[in-house]
Amino acid sequence: MILVDSSVWIDYFNGNASPETDFLDGMLGVDAIAIGDMILTEVLQGFRHDKDYETAKRLLEALTQFELLGIEMAVKSADNFRKLRKKGVTIRKTADVIIASYCMEHDLPLLFSDKDFQPFVQHLGLRDAIHT
Repeated sequence: MILVDSSVWIDYFNGNASPETDFLDGMLGVDAIAIGDMILTEVLQGFRHDKDYETAKRLLEALTQFELLGIEMAVKSADNFRKLRKKGVTIRKTADVIIASYCMEHDLPLLFSDKDFQPFVQHLGLRDAIHT
């Protein structure tokens, strides 16, 4: 099972081909794919047309879904942010810290195209779904 970040879903729904969207396309219907609640929000809020929104919502709701944050994960996410900051890396979006921390805590590979996840791979052991 892999967790797919909004950076890949957005490209996928917009028809933007990339190694990540090609990987996702090959996994759909074949392997287990998961989405987090925060990712679901990020993806669905971007749709302008109701028909596209409903189509995407049906597809995404059929995936394994995880609630990414609770008190324990909030503290672990803050710890990971601080570990990276001590290495001179500041992650711009709190959501990315939470998503990466959840994946690391649950040993889930993450499929992403957002470069903000690279420090988690390089310094904290986040598993990149394409390169795992």
